[in-house]
Amino acid sequence: MKIITLLENTSSRPGLAAARGLSLYLEAAGRRVLFDMGPDASFLENARALGVDLSAVDTAVLSHGHSDHGGGLAAFCAVNARAKIYLRREALGAYYAVLPGQEPSYIGLPPEPDALKGRFVFTGAREALGDGLTLFSGVEDDPALRAAAPKLQERTGEGFRPDGFAHEQHLLAEEDGKAVLLAGCGHLGIVNTLRAAERRLGRRPDVVFGGFHLFELKPGAPEAEALLRATAEELHRGNTIYYTGHCTGDWAYERLRETLGDRLRPMDCGASAEL
Repeated sequence: MKIITLLENTSSRPGLAAARGLSLYLEAAGRRVLFDMGPDASFLENARALGVDLSAVDTAVLSHGHSDHGGGLAAFCAVNARAKIYLRREALGAYYAVLPGQEPSYIGLPPEPDALKGRFVFTGAREALGDGLTLFSGVEDDPALRAAAPKLQERTGEGFRPDGFAHEQHLLAEEDGKAVLLAGCGHLGIVNTLRAAERRLGRRPDVVFGGFHLFELKPGAPEAEALLRATAEELHRGNTIYYTGHCTGDWAYERLRETLGDRLRPMDCGASAEL
């Protein structure tokens, strides 16, 4: 298996564009998978620079319905006419950042041409895609292990309500006794997501690529320190290697690295792992 970060917030490699968002590429069991499409078309040029042929992708996955992960959906479809796009039906909802005293800011997916909707495959709580690929959602066990901000909300006919993240899903890939977990943001908590993956695998995955959504934690705040301690202790179990960035945050990353050492690695543009 091979995983490559096509797009992320940061890039330490010349010639690769960075943008706030995420796009990952996976090769496993003869399948070529695109996991998220970033906020715009930037990931396309990065893919070319990294030698990734997105026209050959046979499976595309949208982790959730936020524009920094799905804004490049139409751009992907323009270069790939065949891959089905797997997403939760709820990903097409109206998602906003709602802050006191400010106008709500739309952060959902851009409206797509009707022609693209024929390529959508709406997923359930667990979807086996074949060749060792499995999508799963509905992961939350312990609300205390999530850091998603209350500003993330969904607009309904009755007004705004807190986002329950029914639109979020994650990908497990298994091949030759190895397993990889791809998680877009882990809004319901990376520990909860990891535990859900472990229940499905019967063990921890060997590698995780994804955001941990800890960037809004306030350094020094007791609740932030407690969450990071609990997260670090849980991630330290086993021998999993973690590639993270995007919504994890620099402070949270450094605090987690104090416990995880070189098992925690940056997921910046061009980062890759092979199993």
